[in-house]
Amino acid sequence: MKNKSILLFALVASFNLMGQDKTKEWNSNNIADMEKKAVKLNSKSLRSSIVNNYDLTYNRCEWQIDPAVYYIRGAVSFFFKPTVLGFNQIQFDLASTLTVDSVKYHSSNLTYTHPADLLQIDFASTLPMNTLDSLTIYYQGAPSGSGFGSFVQDNHNGTPVIWTLSEPFGAKDWWPCKNDLIDKSDSMDVIVTVPQGNRVASNGVLLSETPMGSNVQFHWKTKYPIASYLVAIGVTNYVYYSNYVPLSSGDSLEVLNYVYPEDLVSAQSQTPDIINVIKLYDSLTILYPFSNEKYGHCEFGWGGGMEHQTMSFVVGFGHSLIAHECAHQWFGDHVTCGSWQDIWLNESFATYMEGLSEEFLFPTTWMTWKQNAINYITSAPDGSVLCSDTNDVNRIFDGRLSYNKGAYVLHMLRWKLGDSLFFVAVRNYLNDPLLAGAYAKTPDLKAHLESVSGQNLTSFFNEWYYNQGYPSYQLVWNQNGSSVTLTVNQSQSDPSVSFFELPIPVEFIGAGHDTTIVFDHTYSGQVFTTTLNFPIDNVIFDPELHILSANNIVTGIQNYSQNNGVTVYPNPVKSNLTISMQLRNPELLSFDIFDLEGKKVMSKMESVSSGMDTKYIGIENLAKGSYLLQIKGKDVNFNQKIVKE
Repeated sequence: MKNKSILLFALVASFNLMGQDKTKEWNSNNIADMEKKAVKLNSKSLRSSIVNNYDLTYNRCEWQIDPAVYYIRGAVSFFFKPTVLGFNQIQFDLASTLTVDSVKYHSSNLTYTHPADLLQIDFASTLPMNTLDSLTIYYQGAPSGSGFGSFVQDNHNGTPVIWTLSEPFGAKDWWPCKNDLIDKSDSMDVIVTVPQGNRVASNGVLLSETPMGSNVQFHWKTKYPIASYLVAIGVTNYVYYSNYVPLSSGDSLEVLNYVYPEDLVSAQSQTPDIINVIKLYDSLTILYPFSNEKYGHCEFGWGGGMEHQTMSFVVGFGHSLIAHECAHQWFGDHVTCGSWQDIWLNESFATYMEGLSEEFLFPTTWMTWKQNAINYITSAPDGSVLCSDTNDVNRIFDGRLSYNKGAYVLHMLRWKLGDSLFFVAVRNYLNDPLLAGAYAKTPDLKAHLESVSGQNLTSFFNEWYYNQGYPSYQLVWNQNGSSVTLTVNQSQSDPSVSFFELPIPVEFIGAGHDTTIVFDHTYSGQVFTTTLNFPIDNVIFDPELHILSANNIVTGIQNYSQNNGVTVYPNPVKSNLTISMQLRNPELLSFDIFDLEGKKVMSKMESVSSGMDTKYIGIENLAKGSYLLQIKGKDVNFNQKIVKE
């Protein structure tokens, strides 16, 4: 039997799906891969090393940029509160390739040093703790380009463009900042002066556009907390238009689109798709987090997308890409990962929300989305969702682990908790006053999931988040009248996990009936019995793909009566061979394995009970290749070729 949540269906049933275009498409398996192709070589970059002894409250960024010239000139004012006694020095991240002209403090010049990528500024006297103060840094230069580029000059259709992408460590490449995952600026102004004929895209709301001779100045402002890596600008001859989204609050949200003139017609045909996406996210989670400002798209030349706060930078407008980047406004911008080890809180949620947009807006593609994700994740046997190397951009943004495996962990949590509790927990996570507009780590999400569900999820997170791999299931079923026996074994792709404990759904089909039963699988070799009042023709493990698994085998014992009731699986096999038997009488059997030259390479004797019994033979020490398994006893004479992988 198949159940869909009536509540969730009702939330989206009224969405108008007409006119949605899925051309120029990306999918969840290749968004991260496309993005990583744009990473420059030597992408390792050190994170912030500043002393965290002050709290940022406000930034005022004034920049002069000509997209035809790879250069930036700026003045950045910081308002801050010292958080320690004896505060007489402040530090900011700033690439050494940029030149600091001066640092002003209350109209006076401060002394500073600029070793490596650290700007250290000395005060003439100690500043009082928890008292608001400010300074301004004047600087200029040709920015460096670590990570994904940070500050990039390019062209489109022969027209120059400059855009920024600072995640994860690149903000310091083009502006002085506190480039950590601890402290957000509470608000900021972005004021950019550019040559006439250009427009500036940025965070927040555009307050003014002021001609200044041959230049024009754009003034953007955001009043929401913002992390340094989410601050962005794009400068070129953009054309712009808006879409509008009705929100559950009753208000209408502007989606402001800045696109290249040559792509205007194509963009206008695709961006209306975002209306139903935002309505869906609004219904499943919380009100769009920056509803007093805007959402938007800014076209740029990078090989993917970047979720700059209130305005995602995208290379195109296909459904999966814009759905993914939009989801980051909730997961990554509103609540931001508190360390790069926890990047899955950004990327896995965005990937899963993108998947949910398939489930509810394009339901015929939902199974394909899940199967593609499983295939991608299980293409290698190892890897944890926890990011193991936070200095390596490629590992942080690993599409298989940080995006897709994490997304499937969320999908399994939804399965384990049920739709209602899962989404309540997610809403609580997003509304948590300690996390909203701030930073979160994995234990914060786990705590909300446990609080709502009443379940202890420590084992689940140990198995699926901290450790590696995935399970493979081997099911053997037998029907005798209305009585059904199901034996469930499990193997693991990586030795870091000895067993993945999850409820497992199994569908039984026959005589025009289909019934799905969920079994509480707590150990390998577990035997379940149930009653079905129809003859079984077929058994399907996890028909709706609730569980991340691969190489599963389902076997009906009666199909092997010609083999004396013996079933051998998996075959091919990597380490442990499972042999299920159903004998009329107990027997002492010999289990022998021969190589292709007839040499016996393994032998053991086992007592086998009457009825259903299962034996295991470890063949991990055998070389890869083909062998003959021979089982003999009084009433058993069984031979089968096996392949050791």
